[in-house]
Amino acid sequence: MLFFYFECVSLLHSMAGLAIEGSQFDADQYDSKMNELLSADVQDFFTSYDEVYDSFDAMSLHENLLRGIYAYGFEKPSAIQQRGIVPFCKGLDVIQQAQSGTGKTATFCSGILQQLDYGLVECQALVLAPTRELAQQIEKVMRALGDYFSVKVHTCVGGTSVREDQRTLSSGVHVVVGTPGRVFDMLRRQSLHPDYIKIFVLDEADEMLSRGFKDQIYDIFQLLPGKIQVGVFSATMPPEALEITRKFMKKPVRILVKRDELTLEGIKQFYVNTEREDYKLDTLCDLYETLAITQSVIFVNTRRKVDWLTDKMRANDHTVSATHGDMDQNTRDIIMREFRSGSSRVLITTDLLARGIDVQQVSLVINYDLPTQPENYLHRIGRSGRFGRKGVAINFVTLDDTRMLYDVQKFYNVLIEELPSNVADLL
Repeated sequence: MLFFYFECVSLLHSMAGLAIEGSQFDADQYDSKMNELLSADVQDFFTSYDEVYDSFDAMSLHENLLRGIYAYGFEKPSAIQQRGIVPFCKGLDVIQQAQSGTGKTATFCSGILQQLDYGLVECQALVLAPTRELAQQIEKVMRALGDYFSVKVHTCVGGTSVREDQRTLSSGVHVVVGTPGRVFDMLRRQSLHPDYIKIFVLDEADEMLSRGFKDQIYDIFQLLPGKIQVGVFSATMPPEALEITRKFMKKPVRILVKRDELTLEGIKQFYVNTEREDYKLDTLCDLYETLAITQSVIFVNTRRKVDWLTDKMRANDHTVSATHGDMDQNTRDIIMREFRSGSSRVLITTDLLARGIDVQQVSLVINYDLPTQPENYLHRIGRSGRFGRKGVAINFVTLDDTRMLYDVQKFYNVLIEELPSNVADLL
């Protein structure tokens, strides 16, 4: 095991050296080499889980959880969700390895929400994240998906009032999300009672370890009940993360999802700071003349919003088509035929149909809503710029969307700039 550890460290140093020299870090090469280094003993530590669920409906989830998932805007599970939600719901220890933004947050949030006893207002799940921004984002997703359960979630992070944390915790919560320092402080002060915690999640474990939280994670784990389900979610599995899995977990299921091979090369990407949701419609109407000179697709996050936006645009005398999953197949086929032929020039739709819009003439995509997970960003704007044509993507960003815009840029290693005034010249 010691030999394996030093081999891994050596590999990490060599990969880091490549990155410093200017070569792109190859995650697939890294994973391949890591798997070679895993001895039979370590490989035996993991178990596999091969079931894939193509829809949320097939996962036997609680009806209230399904309602929360669909209301949030998810229509089809991402690759990690197809493989990762069910084993976590079954109470198995899981190691889920996928790039940031592939839907890991919703995966463990769903697994937690499915297993909570809502009649018991005690902390039953503890989620650790490396930054306060990520912790707050997780809380937002947990609340949204658990809306129909009336789940009580609280974030414990540095830079906020300790007394406020203590007051909220004493009034009772189902889930605590936090950064290691503040969570450990709450446990040490006995403001956070660990007795009923049955699920422990480490999100972005690699980043947490790189920030020096290893000792605090161990300290927190020592204070938790002996029988506990553990989920480790990470983009990479450095030796320290593997060490944690061996110490904390029992026969964990390891799920590895590789990043989509597609790129965004050749597509110009911009954002418009709308500040508030209310201002998006006026912004879109201002852009309509630009939209109508080419063929454009406008993405929103829910079917209901497709209908709402279509009605609003038509009320403003703008010609648009709309399609979403609630429409029957025949109606969708007719609308898509019109769009492909060019008789309809502006189409409003949802993520569910993003991959089916293979239209040669589409050169402008507008994300009226940013996608709920960064991997869907590519499948949306990848419709533009096909067959060597130039493509433009415009993202409407409110103050609440700044984290998601950051995640998208980090995930695809792109810079999304503010929209210039001469947008028509770009098409």
